[in-house]
Amino acid sequence: MNKTILSLTIALTLGATICKSQSKMDNKQKVVALLKAIETGDNEPVGYINTCKYIQHNLAVGDGLAGFGAVLQALPKGSTKVNTVRVFQDGNFVFTHTDYNFFGPKIGFDIFRFENGKIVEHWDNLQETAKPNPSGHTMIDGTTEINDLDKTFANKALVRNFVEDILINGKMEKLAEYFDGDNYIQHNPQIPDKLSGLGTTLGELAKQGIFLKYDKIHKVLGEGNFVLVVSEGHFGKSHNSFYDLFRVENGKITEHWDVIEPIMPKENWKNSNGKF
Repeated sequence: MNKTILSLTIALTLGATICKSQSKMDNKQKVVALLKAIETGDNEPVGYINTCKYIQHNLAVGDGLAGFGAVLQALPKGSTKVNTVRVFQDGNFVFTHTDYNFFGPKIGFDIFRFENGKIVEHWDNLQETAKPNPSGHTMIDGTTEINDLDKTFANKALVRNFVEDILINGKMEKLAEYFDGDNYIQHNPQIPDKLSGLGTTLGELAKQGIFLKYDKIHKVLGEGNFVLVVSEGHFGKSHNSFYDLFRVENGKITEHWDVIEPIMPKENWKNSNGKF
């Protein structure tokens, strides 16, 4: 039994005692430490999870701490790598952008909800790591600096309006309002930089009968100049979960990262909490 599985077993045994323990670390630090522990087997970060209440929304994982432990136990020994590149906090939510080797190379967004300093709920989206896009950007590189904390509310509103106007309602005549001309850095593996690159790619897909359609926004989380939008919709015939991270500068969308994950059929779910 590796260290991580052992620590999970101890946490489950201690139960309510673990639920009440506290840490001097802030919530961002707890999340980064917990994710890194998947790689290192460090015992302590498991204690940041409320063993009495841990709601899991990764549909391939069983509910609660036991479900989390079962996945870790299935990992080939020494195979996992975790490098959290970006971490943000919005109220009781911490969300991260991470470069994983987790049953193979993947890029992921994770969202954790806290109550009384303990993690009580988790959502994520994972996509196989792709080669750099036509402009040479990877799915994870780019700036990490958080600024404009006083503009968090305004930036969240801007990005929500963009997703609703353009990606849900298809009001393409409003597209230019959200950008500073053609200045736009893109990290989607298939799309080059610039607003014109986005338009060209979507046009080419449409010619092939492949359409990108967002149906509903589930969450908008932000800190300063970064905003994460969690949505569901369709890419072609596939029903997908979309996690889009935007960087805003001077009231305009400047940079974009995303992870797209198909939503598995309900009969294959390992928990009943739903993707969102």
